[in-house]
Amino acid sequence: MSALKKPAPESEAHRIARLMRSPAEIMKPERLAAIQPSRISASRALMSRAVRQRWQILCKRFDIDAKGNGVAEYRIDIGGWRFSFPVYSFEPSPHGRTGRIIGRAWDMMGALVEGDMSERDFETTRAELPKLYEGRATPATLIWCRSNRSGRFFEGAKAALQAGRQPNVGELAQTCYLMRNTGLDGNGTFGTKSFLAYEADHPLRWSLAAQMLCAYMMRVFAQDLLAHLVRLEAPAAPQMAIELRRFLGVGNGSALGLMLFVNNHPRLIERWLFIREEAIARAKALTPDEAGSEIAKLLSLVDKAITFRSEDRVQYENVTRSDVVARELGVIRDAVANLLARWQSGSRFESEPFAELAASLECRVHAEAIETLHSLLIELVAEEADQLVEGLVIDEELTGRPEMPVARLREILRNDYAWAFGLDLDIESAKRYVWYKSVSAEEPRRGPAAEVGDNVVNLGLDLPRLVVALDRDLAAADPTLSTARFLLAHPEHRAIATRVQALAGTGLHSPHADIMSAAFTPAHITRLLNVGIHGIDKTRDFLDRNLRGVLFHGAPVPEDIAAGSADDLWFYPSEPSL
Repeated sequence: MSALKKPAPESEAHRIARLMRSPAEIMKPERLAAIQPSRISASRALMSRAVRQRWQILCKRFDIDAKGNGVAEYRIDIGGWRFSFPVYSFEPSPHGRTGRIIGRAWDMMGALVEGDMSERDFETTRAELPKLYEGRATPATLIWCRSNRSGRFFEGAKAALQAGRQPNVGELAQTCYLMRNTGLDGNGTFGTKSFLAYEADHPLRWSLAAQMLCAYMMRVFAQDLLAHLVRLEAPAAPQMAIELRRFLGVGNGSALGLMLFVNNHPRLIERWLFIREEAIARAKALTPDEAGSEIAKLLSLVDKAITFRSEDRVQYENVTRSDVVARELGVIRDAVANLLARWQSGSRFESEPFAELAASLECRVHAEAIETLHSLLIELVAEEADQLVEGLVIDEELTGRPEMPVARLREILRNDYAWAFGLDLDIESAKRYVWYKSVSAEEPRRGPAAEVGDNVVNLGLDLPRLVVALDRDLAAADPTLSTARFLLAHPEHRAIATRVQALAGTGLHSPHADIMSAAFTPAHITRLLNVGIHGIDKTRDFLDRNLRGVLFHGAPVPEDIAAGSADDLWFYPSEPSL
């Protein structure tokens, strides 16, 4: 009798693929909404790179009066590249002041521009920025931005410093910012440089990097403005404590437009989610050393997250409260501590301890707690995660395959969009919604079809119905027919057929949901973008569609970055003790 052959050892690639979750597990909107900031979120990835490369941020001029009117200019050196950040500051006014695109007055407007900025371009930008849609950026401009002060908290911090004391941490911790971003526009908008035109060695070429740098510079300017206004009225006043400067980030507000962003950028969404899942899988595949150093590090990170959540002062509506998440992170902490004790005692029963840890907790705690664990696991493979972020240079053009036989197109449709065929799409008209652009606010809106009327242009991607309609006509066609000939007879399917072909085999690009249903919660997708992809903390929701939170919460300040001395684990900051 011949000996039984041993199974071939599993390759690292197969092991990582096995440990990655399927689209069915993570693409439901409520699960996407639970994803937490991580090392590969855009803001955190930017800080990681800035500290490694010791970016230099220098204020070249600051000509602003006591009311807040004037200009400032910053220089940013990134290796052999230089960028300018001109700022146009204004006295806060209630007239025309809003976070919406229809606003006509902001407390600050700025731009991110390649190279040193000439005085002519500086003045041209000053004139063009307030025009928005009617304005045009100078040729080297990457991003236009604008923000408003948080009136109450900015003025409160200013009054405290002028009185010779540090601002009240408890008050500032209610929002954790002095200014709030109200717009970051690039990629050709207003004549800015298209992302596809960024050179191969451009330091901001990877997805969302330029926008995040602009947001960080808003934070820099807000703190500089506060210090400047304090000095003008009280030259002997103290500087804001550096612990508080690090604690405060920049505010951010987002609404329904992010659903349309997800619809229109499936490659970006797919690539980001795939990279995150791969980073998590790599961490789950780790075998700790004999002392369990990796487990101990994870335990300290969970403790950090518990403290952060326990101190959170934000009032939430429908989002899971931080005290609930903190309590459930305590359950996770107990499991990690137990794993560490077993490992250090030599009782090592798990072949993949981190994977088995996560699996054991999946149904025991809330999804936000599990996704916090996943984000913290990524810190165990920090260098690998940083390398994965380098892959976020994406060509988002969708190209079809006209030669593909109808039978193959239908096979892809049935495999990749099985979720769509499982939805009940025959909802009554009273529960059917449409997505449109508001004439008065110039922003995306969502409303009942019966109320909006028949003349509105539906901007939402009705993906499941498009898929089902395409499948119905494919089923009636000759299976050997080419897609090109099929589309000659059914031109209405061209866009969805192209999308299906271009995204074939990549299952993380579209939420598994009927966004036209009244049961769909838009805030779930806004949270995916804000929290998971952008890296925003303390996001509170309004009316299940608008979110406000804070970027760069706890991030290094410019002098930390220049020195390369910033703590790599700056996220989840605890409140300063002043």
